[in-house]
Amino acid sequence: MGAETLAPGEKNAKRWRARLIFVDESGFSLIPPTRRTWARRGEPPIIRHPFSWPKLSAISGVTRDGQLYLHLVRGSIKSNEVLRFLAALLRHIRRRIIVLWDNAGIHRSQLIKDWLRAHPRLWVEYLPPYACELNADEGVWEHLKGAPLGNYCATDERDLERRVRSCVRRLQRRKAVIRGFFRRTPLAHV
Repeated sequence: MGAETLAPGEKNAKRWRARLIFVDESGFSLIPPTRRTWARRGEPPIIRHPFSWPKLSAISGVTRDGQLYLHLVRGSIKSNEVLRFLAALLRHIRRRIIVLWDNAGIHRSQLIKDWLRAHPRLWVEYLPPYACELNADEGVWEHLKGAPLGNYCATDERDLERRVRSCVRRLQRRKAVIRGFFRRTPLAHV
């Protein structure tokens, strides 16, 4: 999506003096992700929830230096929400940006392609299909759906959104944890 062909990696980001950011989407529902917990023998814990499927979707980006950016959407993420996220990145990060993300259809839509042509400061590289282990942002979802949100029974979408935002703010203050998401990828030494 730019003037020259780049391979994803830190060397190109340094050459361009660009910020490298891994981006991914995920979703949360009112049905909690269940995790192991402690209980007395013979008294298994009971998780009560509204058993409804309203969905809260999220798109986030992480940088190697521990920055975490997030955009929440009620319902599904469509191309216009991806554009809102990318525009917010351009407002927050003043230098060039290299976005690495998966090959999802919403990332390849004509709307996204046209917008990227109009914003040359933002460059996009696609990760190979079925290679979620390369995306450091996957660590955000794994972390959030573990201890912070595991077994949490939200009463409604607003409660779920408050909880997710609270967990993300806490994670944003833990830069070493976010940097750890990069160390778990094979791209850590690129």
